[in-house]
Amino acid sequence: MECKVDPKSLQMIKELTEAFGPSGFEDDAVEVIKAYTKDLGEGHRDSVMNYFVKAAKNTGTKPVFMLDAHTDEVGMMVHSIKPNGMLRFIQLGGWNAGSLVSNKVRVRNADGEYIPGIIASKPVHFMTEAEKAKGPGSDTASLIIDIGSTSYEETVNVFKIRIGEPVCPETFFEYDEKHDVMLGKAFDDRIGAAVIIDTMKRLANEDLKVDVTGVFSSQEEIGSRGAQVAVNAVQPDVAICFEGCPADDTFTESYAIQTALKKGPMLRFIDKSCLTNPRFQRFALDLAEKCGLPVQTSVREGGGTNARMTTYNYQGIPTIVIGVPVRYTHAQNCIMSYYDYEASVRLAVEIVKAMDADTIASF
Repeated sequence: MECKVDPKSLQMIKELTEAFGPSGFEDDAVEVIKAYTKDLGEGHRDSVMNYFVKAAKNTGTKPVFMLDAHTDEVGMMVHSIKPNGMLRFIQLGGWNAGSLVSNKVRVRNADGEYIPGIIASKPVHFMTEAEKAKGPGSDTASLIIDIGSTSYEETVNVFKIRIGEPVCPETFFEYDEKHDVMLGKAFDDRIGAAVIIDTMKRLANEDLKVDVTGVFSSQEEIGSRGAQVAVNAVQPDVAICFEGCPADDTFTESYAIQTALKKGPMLRFIDKSCLTNPRFQRFALDLAEKCGLPVQTSVREGGGTNARMTTYNYQGIPTIVIGVPVRYTHAQNCIMSYYDYEASVRLAVEIVKAMDADTIASF
């Protein structure tokens, strides 16, 4: 597949991934999405920070095709403030704990400002041999966030940090054009949000046999809570969940690699949360082959996506997952390829164009 980088898409990916947005606090990410979808149709937000975009050419008389991606990223929340001014925190989502130590974060304060800090552990100079053997970050309860404060009073009155404030990584987007490598945070799942936006743009002038609704759902990392609300609001007839899915090509034996960079999107048959509709899955795979689009398949023994909410809620919606491979998801620094992003958009466009009521009924 030939692939030329679109600077506008790259800028959108940058803005989406750099936006502050732990689970429940997706406000900044939603503002970016609003800006990039304002010409695509009717948009609105609900009280749990889901954002919906109904395509401008929808008629209200056709089957509803829901395109879903979650806007939250794995983050943290301030649990308490120690007498020495350090912050205890809990995880919002499942962090790779070993990646946390020494990384920079941003802590939102009472004024809505983002205060820089560092995730810290006891310095190695003061560790016992038993603590050294475990390694820093093995127990997240022993980690703290240091914002440079020297007391509880300074943290509260000068830095204006409160219990319950959200925290996210301080990571900036980079693109190595020569080697087609994107580096940044929150590719899980802001990259899925970007795929939906570009997909809806390319479909804007098509004569479709379905009505398209883009759903940018909240709180996936803490239990797909936003998607549960969204599926009942949209009541779709068919759905695709887009994900920034964990790549397995840096540690797996070659015969078992199912999600590699620069091999196209990954369509999973099953994961811990659901078994995707096998007829829709085969339809998508056959279409990818017909269109000459790269695609990977996987049988996942763990993990989960918003597909469990579409598959097993409302009336049971035929659903597949299109995953853009991301190395080191649920860590503060991730790697992915624009090639895989573009392939995901092209596949989504072809699937929506090929969909009609009879096809949906066959699933």
